[in-house]
Amino acid sequence: MSAEEHGEVYAPDQLKPTNRRRAQRGAIISAVVLLMFLWGNQSGNTEKVWLVLIAAGLVAVVIGDAVLRKAGLRPND
Repeated sequence: MSAEEHGEVYAPDQLKPTNRRRAQRGAIISAVVLLMFLWGNQSGNTEKVWLVLIAAGLVAVVIGDAVLRKAGLRPND
């Protein structure tokens, strides 16, 4: 199979970069929504543990990205 059969081929530098601020805000808003699920009709604590861990993971990714960019280990797009 050749490239013509698959359509256009893009190099990574030809694609439009994602909006980093929008992605960070989306992750923080998602973490807040997950934490709002703590007040529900759960009868056990297993759901609460998963909600907190996933929300903490999202926040850790945002903070880790900011620290790496500040240290110059990731490019500022």
